[in-house]
Amino acid sequence: MKRIENEDRRLITFSKRRSGIYKLASELVTLCRSEVGVVVLSPSGNPFSFAHPSIDTVANQFLNRNPPSIDGSYALVESNRQARTNELNQQYDELINQIKVEEARNKVLKQLTEGKGNDAWWEAPIEELNLEELNQMKVRMEDLRRSLWMSINQRTRGKSSKSIQGQSSD
Repeated sequence: MKRIENEDRRLITFSKRRSGIYKLASELVTLCRSEVGVVVLSPSGNPFSFAHPSIDTVANQFLNRNPPSIDGSYALVESNRQARTNELNQQYDELINQIKVEEARNKVLKQLTEGKGNDAWWEAPIEELNLEELNQMKVRMEDLRRSLWMSINQRTRGKSSKSIQGQSSD
């Protein structure tokens, strides 16, 4: 590693790395319930900090000025925060599971409607399709109908021209 000489690149790198450190500190707080304090001075000397519960609390504990106080209000706030965090994590997990179910359903329906499954696309369970999928199926059926009419017309024209050719050669 060496110092970045270009000032603009150095400031951009500082900003990105600072965000990364804050993210790691936040994860440490969330995962381990630890109290964290991070102070960073920018290349221009501007101070930046991230702390939980506060930079003063963490700094005072670090310097042994104020031992951690475990009063009722802090414990209540912490238990409420933890309960809310657990509730949000549960909602998140439920949403992720719903997304996975919908993605699997979408994959099955896509296979059915595109003819990649065991059944033909026109045999897809219509009652399970949404409006967009029904419109796609309608377009495919219209395309199939046009293709069938073109094929029928070509074959009937071919038969009539063959029968005309057959009559003229007799």
